[in-house]
Amino acid sequence: MRKVKTLYVPELYCDPFWQEDIIEQAGERHDLSVYDASKPVAPQFDGVEVVVDSGGRGTREMMDAAGDCKLWQIVSNGVDHCDIEYMRRKGFMMTYCPGAHSGTALAECAMMFMLLLARTFNECQEYFQDRKLYAPMVGDVAGKTVLIVGFGASGQALARRAKAFDMRVLGIDVRRIGQEIIDDIGPDFMGTTDDDLDRLLPECDYLSLHLHLHEKTRHIIDARRLGLMKRTACFVNVARGGLVDEKALHDALLNGRLAGAGIDVHDPEPTDPNLPAYQLPNVYVSPHVAGETCGTAVKRHASMVENIDRFAEGREILNRIDEQLPV
Repeated sequence: MRKVKTLYVPELYCDPFWQEDIIEQAGERHDLSVYDASKPVAPQFDGVEVVVDSGGRGTREMMDAAGDCKLWQIVSNGVDHCDIEYMRRKGFMMTYCPGAHSGTALAECAMMFMLLLARTFNECQEYFQDRKLYAPMVGDVAGKTVLIVGFGASGQALARRAKAFDMRVLGIDVRRIGQEIIDDIGPDFMGTTDDDLDRLLPECDYLSLHLHLHEKTRHIIDARRLGLMKRTACFVNVARGGLVDEKALHDALLNGRLAGAGIDVHDPEPTDPNLPAYQLPNVYVSPHVAGETCGTAVKRHASMVENIDRFAEGREILNRIDEQLPV
């Protein structure tokens, strides 16, 4: 197998582990170099056949310089922030990382948020600091209902974990989910329509979002739909910040119309940490790290390296999105 000249473009904010792992996985198999933002752009793309774009933040200047590039790989499950149309015009084959690579990590984060909310963890820390024992009284997730909007890899992984905690699981997905998956997980209900979503929102104790962001899903949770939820319900988002009208969400939290929230993704990012909603004791926030695990990085990079191998050998490229974007 020939060594393919490959350029890795690091994500601005990512942990160094991502760069270290791609070098470990691909460094000896292919002619891999790492993009240096302090150096001129064009020379770094000379002769490069494959670009591995960590996070999908490649610029048009980079794409214009990548005249020899045939394959542009986006190390991300969501591609809403990527300049897809420009890449298409440049004629690149494009790939992404399917949800299976990060589904476990996202599900674990969503489950963590639900447990933190149920156990009123911030309030417990205050009692601990005040040396108070046996208080406050906290909640359970067992017997509660979680509505999972988006029943792909991470939604299914959350459903399995919620079932293990004896929760009632409701699912929504525009796609028809295979019967073998339904039989394996055993959700209590699966819906496919906007009417199903509106009907289920008043039933849930936790709403967890697991969707791709695009024109049909932006602000799918708006002020009206937040108003359909119980005042005792909690909101969880580990997918994309733009799925919810953040102003409406913050208003609901600040005015006690929701019991709490666990938020890993924001719109825009990075967000302002001083926003009033983020100061509430019943709101848990993190800086878009639900999928930032070593396991996710290793799986995503393994798929990238497999595709570089396939490219080198003239075989079919996996997970292409240049013709159709993920739903």
